[in-house]
Amino acid sequence: MIRGDKMNEKTEKKINFRVVGMTCATCARTVEKALKNVEGIKFSAVNLATETAFIVSEDEISFEKLKEAVQKVGYDISTDMSQDLEKKRYQEAKKNLILALLVTIPISIMMLIHMIWKEIPGFSVMEVIAGGYVIFYTGKKTIKGAWIALSHFHTNMDTLILFGSVTSWITALLNSFGFPIASFGTIGAMIMAFHITGRFIESHLRDKAAKEIKSLMNMQAKEARVLIDNEELLMPINAIKKDFVVLVKPGERIPIDGEIIEGNSSIDESMITGESIPVERTVEEKVIGGSLNLTSPLKIKVTNVGEDTFLSQMIKLIQEVQGAKVPIQALADRITLWFVPIVMFLAIISGLIWYFNFENLQPFMQNMRSIFPWILNTTDPLSFSVFVFVATIVIACPCALGLATPMALVAGTGEAAKKGLIIRNAEAIQTSKDVKVVIMDKTGTITQGKPQVIEHSIPEEKIKIIASIENMSNHPLAKAISELSKEKINIENIEEIAGKGVKGSYNNNEYFIGKPKNKYDKLNEKGYTVVEVYENNNFLGYIAIADKIREDSKKAIEEFKKMGIIPVMATGDNEKTAKAVAKEVGIEEVLAGIKPEDKLNVVRNYQAKGYKTLMVGDGMNDAAALKGADIGVAIGSGTDLAIDNADVIIVKGGVSKIVDTVEISRKTFSVIKSNLFWAFFYNVIAIPAAMSGLLHPAIAEAAMAFSSITVVLNSLRIKEDKKL
Repeated sequence: MIRGDKMNEKTEKKINFRVVGMTCATCARTVEKALKNVEGIKFSAVNLATETAFIVSEDEISFEKLKEAVQKVGYDISTDMSQDLEKKRYQEAKKNLILALLVTIPISIMMLIHMIWKEIPGFSVMEVIAGGYVIFYTGKKTIKGAWIALSHFHTNMDTLILFGSVTSWITALLNSFGFPIASFGTIGAMIMAFHITGRFIESHLRDKAAKEIKSLMNMQAKEARVLIDNEELLMPINAIKKDFVVLVKPGERIPIDGEIIEGNSSIDESMITGESIPVERTVEEKVIGGSLNLTSPLKIKVTNVGEDTFLSQMIKLIQEVQGAKVPIQALADRITLWFVPIVMFLAIISGLIWYFNFENLQPFMQNMRSIFPWILNTTDPLSFSVFVFVATIVIACPCALGLATPMALVAGTGEAAKKGLIIRNAEAIQTSKDVKVVIMDKTGTITQGKPQVIEHSIPEEKIKIIASIENMSNHPLAKAISELSKEKINIENIEEIAGKGVKGSYNNNEYFIGKPKNKYDKLNEKGYTVVEVYENNNFLGYIAIADKIREDSKKAIEEFKKMGIIPVMATGDNEKTAKAVAKEVGIEEVLAGIKPEDKLNVVRNYQAKGYKTLMVGDGMNDAAALKGADIGVAIGSGTDLAIDNADVIIVKGGVSKIVDTVEISRKTFSVIKSNLFWAFFYNVIAIPAAMSGLLHPAIAEAAMAFSSITVVLNSLRIKEDKKL
């Protein structure tokens, strides 16, 4: 869901795919623009960090149509998101790095000997050979990336590396033919080698940052043990159909979503929910594919298959948001679009200025050389202008700028997934940090949504009878009472009396369970619902029922207040019960007995006061308010309608997860801002220094690679923050 456009999710189609050949933010921007121009596409976002594209379209769009659009601007697409592809790319980057360093390190040492100590015969020819190998063989992907951009009339980061390294190499070629020009052939090799090193480290860290998705994918089973005519048959997971029965033995992962039809066991759901304590699951309870069966064999009836499984949906949602963008990224995108051509222009201008004013600028350069010994010492204006041209091009590569936002998004959404939170759209990450009001439904949100008997005065020998009568009732409170006894007996003459209760007969005695005739003020003040039990019209006792408050609710409310967030309860329940629950958890603002449309009005009233609002709920009656709020949060155990209208889904737990959401948002946005600041600051300082001739091209390339790695490492701080 793209919150900003309020799209109709009933008709839209969403597609995620890999984009092949991108190397920088400009590439990603070019592909994104090409996709937006495809008829029927309402939204597109291309993420450099994950090398993926995410589109939302009105109707089905063929893969071939998307491929054609992307190929027109020089790139390609693939639906292969497998680990093997990532591994192959990593191995290729590693191989190119090793080959580049094996040649670049020796030739660099020889360059220093040649310049400082003793001239090496035929060194210019060695530079031509070594530089050519590193630039055109180990750096062939960079050359290809630059050619793709230039042949489609745009530029990218590879364009700068191409011009910088090839220009340097050409000086060695000219020098070897006797032209009076300083040779920078080794510098060309160093530029490409540094670039390959930076790409390798960046790729390694980027894959590390996205490991949550990889671990989720690894949880997906390849096979399942299906029971057919009481025979076990191992079947591929993609051949499993709805209503099949699968057997899961202790110690095995549950292969697919389903409902237990036989057995009970402890289930480890930590990889999905983030909760380390195993949960007990028994007949008629649902289990999630990817969780671990610990103690006993289970027979499970399959309820969801393929893309409908919980794990598949979870992976898809995380990939969607990692492929999307936050509003602040628009600024970086606009800058990188024009950045490369502007840098090319500045590099050419600075080179020409130095060439035509070399004599006049020599005194300045002599003074600077005492401070910066790496400045080229030459009397040849052409040599120095090439020196300045190469340094300016290399130092300005906008890789850090392009990675600043997507790397933080990958880390932030990955950390959220680890904590049992699915952030469904990237804008929620930017907006959550500014939330000032959290509006919460009561039942199923602050409370567990599962009524339980808190206390009763029924004689022990009568409990089995009362539980059996309620077991036949459809009343919402009946299940709580029926769980007082696991043993059930046959009841006669069951009759539901609308608005009053239920009655039945056992051993010629008539029992009635229903509305109380006596007052229970103390119990009502606690928010309990009380029913009375009669045997042959004689009072037998009372039963107090309540929807227990979630363990984390009170602490979460305290945290909201510390964060400057106003907690508000908006519930359709009666005022007395609502106020009792609110008092226990510490909520002062309570709106009780309200209708679904009133919840939306509550949201709008706070928005009208200038507050960013977050609505959290789990029911159908919360859907409109979830949609209308600045951030909608659904409890994962709630209805599909509530989940479909939410920006964030709490997979496991209660409102304490909203605290995690806000903290992750604040941390992620803080990292994005610091990433962008340092990327901008680096370029603002470095480009004028290079144009002034104060930076050596090799130092410029090392600084560029370091800035990109710094951005990635800074983004990983989101995952290392102990508060999260």
